[in-house]
Amino acid sequence: MILKLADLDSRDRYHYLQHAIAPRPIALASTIDAKGNVNLSPFSYFNIFSAYPPIVVFSPSRRARDKSNKHTLENVEEIKEVVINIVDYDMVQQMSLSSCEYPKGVDEFKKAGFTAVPATMVRPPLVKESKFSFECKVLEIKPLGTEGGAGNLVIAEILVMHIDESVLDADKKIIQEKTNQVARLGGDWYCRVTPESLFMVAKPNVEIGMGIDALPESIKNSDVFTGNDLGMLANVPTLPTIDAGFEDERLKNIIQYYSLDLDNFEKELQYYAKSLLQEGKVDEAWQVLLTVVN
Repeated sequence: MILKLADLDSRDRYHYLQHAIAPRPIALASTIDAKGNVNLSPFSYFNIFSAYPPIVVFSPSRRARDKSNKHTLENVEEIKEVVINIVDYDMVQQMSLSSCEYPKGVDEFKKAGFTAVPATMVRPPLVKESKFSFECKVLEIKPLGTEGGAGNLVIAEILVMHIDESVLDADKKIIQEKTNQVARLGGDWYCRVTPESLFMVAKPNVEIGMGIDALPESIKNSDVFTGNDLGMLANVPTLPTIDAGFEDERLKNIIQYYSLDLDNFEKELQYYAKSLLQEGKVDEAWQVLLTVVN
């Protein structure tokens, strides 16, 4: 299916964009107006865009029904400060409640049952229940349009970061498995970061991966390996060489039973290598594959 966004009404645009561009982290933004009224509202059009300087961007969109602006936008235009609180699973229902369109001047901290904690450098308060809060100064507000659904980019610099010590290890580093964060999907859907849903991907830092195009043809064109499998195999700087000290009982069995059946021999090696890749054992997978590659 090919969609021209100009041909879609606002409801369909929301549906396709928010379901496809996901998951999105949620910024629970605390702001204050010139009269001292506090507002708290969540935004999933949000992310970090720079570390030096530390910049976050979130976007309060115009309301679709009447093109009006949200109270958060009005507040940061008056007082150019905001506290971004990260949402986790333990507070997701309260966060959703805070998104209700209460009249201006109503304190969503009270409506949603959150605890307001004074910040150290800005006027809006922190959400005590959030494990990560960022005190920010607003650098720029960039309107993206005047129609309903049009965003307003709020570009803010982080001044102070607050971290709940329950998610820190002995070296004061964040333990990802303990963050319990949630992210926004399309419609009423969310997803949750749990230890079971986490996985790691090796990232080239110093050496450049040789690339899938440099893989031997028998591996690159195999119907056993997925794109992810090939990506793992190709994320080494050069084609590995046989390690004479490599010993593996299953490899010995494959050689013993399939060495006279070359087609099935190579296929069995690839299936075994695939299982090793699923365990993150890239070096061992290569040693298995090199049995026939060399």
